[in-house]
Amino acid sequence: MADLDHVDGLQVLSFTLDNDYFAIGIDSIQEVIEYKNVTRVPRSPEFMQGVINLRGQVISVVDLRVLFSMTIREVTLDTCIIIIDVNVEGERCPIGIVADSVREVVEFDVSDIQPAPKIGLSVDNRFIYGMVEQQDALLILLSIQQVFDADDIQKLLDPLEEDAPISEDIDV
Repeated sequence: MADLDHVDGLQVLSFTLDNDYFAIGIDSIQEVIEYKNVTRVPRSPEFMQGVINLRGQVISVVDLRVLFSMTIREVTLDTCIIIIDVNVEGERCPIGIVADSVREVVEFDVSDIQPAPKIGLSVDNRFIYGMVEQQDALLILLSIQQVFDADDIQKLLDPLEEDAPISEDIDV
């Protein structure tokens, strides 16, 4: 999430993963689409489900459950893909994230955000901007740029690249 020192209110899209409630600032969200078949990309990291074609644009789809070391679940009628924009090496890049379900757009005061506890969470604290109590649940506010930080993603990709021989002589 962006620097919020000059902002009074914040709007987020809330969604569920493994019965936990998460939220992402709406300024990062392009759209929410129904889950569609994802084409697996050979040798891609486990957290990357594959790619989809969205109106002629190929978009990588990431399973946050894998990235957050959560239990994998089957796709249901409520499963959807949230298309977000992240900054990768200075460029805006659309990425799809799989959610068990989308709840609603929520607005609250920035002063309501509490820091995440240092221990006891299912998600790495680096990925959490804070938490806010909303009606019947605590929303975990994700710092989506931190989740998709290029250095962290590159660390995950490094073992794959070391194994992959690069050949200049490829016959097609």
